[in-house]
Amino acid sequence: EVQKLNQQLEEKNGEIQQMINQPPYEKEREILRLQKTLAEKEKAQATSDVLCRSLTDETHQLQRKLASTAEMCQRLAKCLEEKQRKEKANSNDQIPTERSHQLLDNEPSLQALICNLQDENRMLKQKVAHV
Repeated sequence: EVQKLNQQLEEKNGEIQQMINQPPYEKEREILRLQKTLAEKEKAQATSDVLCRSLTDETHQLQRKLASTAEMCQRLAKCLEEKQRKEKANSNDQIPTERSHQLLDNEPSLQALICNLQDENRMLKQKVAHV
């Protein structure tokens, strides 16, 4: 193991001697190449940081929208349940009143609204999962 390390040390010393013995213009060319590589990596890192921040902001925004949509769905579901209970109670009376007609007329629009919100909720969950 010591011999292996000594051999690696000799190889590194040889590389250093080779760099020292290079003409100055080759050294400068190597320095410029390394500086260019460093600048490219710094630029890539900055771009990555900006994208990461952007995705984080978008994730938070989608999570807030998802929470508000879920809350709206819960409220609409409660309203629908109440209206269905009232409709049941009114249907037991055998005499349809104007209020029960309104409930019957509004029920399809509530169902459509709930379906739309559920679809939006599902899409937002997919976006959050994707992000």
